[in-house]
Amino acid sequence: MDGIVSIISKLSQNLGEMEELAREELNIKELSTAQMHYLEVINEMSNPNITELATEMRLTKPTVTVAIDKLIQKGYVAKIQSDEDRRSSHLHLTKKGMQINQMHEHAHRQFVELMRETLDPKELEELTILLEKLTKSL
Repeated sequence: MDGIVSIISKLSQNLGEMEELAREELNIKELSTAQMHYLEVINEMSNPNITELATEMRLTKPTVTVAIDKLIQKGYVAKIQSDEDRRSSHLHLTKKGMQINQMHEHAHRQFVELMRETLDPKELEELTILLEKLTKSL
């Protein structure tokens, strides 16, 4: 069990370092890794409201609201009132937010490329199956 914990720790650290390198390359100093994660989840969810985002991220609404307000102030997210329900607003990435999200995805792709270079196709397929199984249980 300790071996798996160590491996996950190293993977997490390596991915974090790749994200940090991408941030440095693009000179993005005003966003934390956590804020970049918010942008990634908003993009994946296709314009959620605060409640949906909080549920997806397993955080409280007040925590998410504070984080989103900061991203709005920095110009990365816009809150757009719903056409169907005027009481509800949905979160949209601004052009600036989309650019940051693309950079974040680039770091993830670099990590996958490293995996592709290290593993043979069969191993990569097996790893994909195992990771999908794990993420379904989360």
